[in-house]
Amino acid sequence: METDFVARLLARIPADPRLEVPPGDDAAVLRPPALRRTVVTVDMLMEGTDFVLGPDCPPRAVGHKALAVSLSDLAAMAARPEAAFVAVALPRHGGDALGRGVEEGLLALAAEHGVAVAGGDTNAWDGPLVVSTTAIGSVAPGRAWRRDGARPGDLVVVTGPCGGSLLGRHLAVVPRVREALHIAAHFDVHAAIDVSDGLSLDLGRMMAASGTRGVVRTAAVPIHADAVRRAARDGGTPLDHALGDGEDFELILALPAAEAHRLVAAAAAPPLGLAITVIGAVEEGAGLVAEAADGGQSPLEPRGFVHAFDS
Repeated sequence: METDFVARLLARIPADPRLEVPPGDDAAVLRPPALRRTVVTVDMLMEGTDFVLGPDCPPRAVGHKALAVSLSDLAAMAARPEAAFVAVALPRHGGDALGRGVEEGLLALAAEHGVAVAGGDTNAWDGPLVVSTTAIGSVAPGRAWRRDGARPGDLVVVTGPCGGSLLGRHLAVVPRVREALHIAAHFDVHAAIDVSDGLSLDLGRMMAASGTRGVVRTAAVPIHADAVRRAARDGGTPLDHALGDGEDFELILALPAAEAHRLVAAAAAPPLGLAITVIGAVEEGAGLVAEAADGGQSPLEPRGFVHAFDS
């Protein structure tokens, strides 16, 4: 029953000084950090589209992913996570066990990143499992990363290899929260976005927002081993998977050239410990172009996952 489920969940949520009125009331009351702006993002995960429950995807993994994808959005804004609100639509049959698993995964990741689970909603229905997460972050005034700041002359970097995420990484999402906060504190980033729908698609969105063109050096794109395995199965190329698979949740950053090289040189050492790679440059113009190793260029069509609707 919903009452028992909510009571158990409330008993597991630790007290947090950021909550003037904690979860369990009609609404939570947050104490926003002094002299910081509030950043808000919402994500909804649906069974059959974003995950398929089964031996390779237990409910705990769904709870982890539900919060992780929202934390990745905060990372793409260089925002510090503060709180989260979670709404779940549980199937009438087996919903309690599913809810317990989702709860486990979500609370574990919230504790790891210091996120106050401040409230939400629970419903039962005859449909599949649906989880919606609203994450709240904070950032100093004027310091939020945006998509629209890339400038001609910038270099484009990505924080890790891409492609093949559907072999399991799309569930074990590692949001680059700590890495983003460190980079924001030590490097001059002009624009940022996370790789949720596809490396080329999300880079194309950054270029469109900035009114610039992106040149992708295809030989430099870091390709995940999972992309190689997927290509061997379906006859595609590892590069195609790296550019279009999505759900890698790495960060794409546009920085001045000197800053990009400084970041790449520093990234492998603690506290980052990342293999950050320069994958291209920003030019005047629009769209994306692919640049081969010999310098030849050709149009690059952004590829990735886009929800489709009937008219």
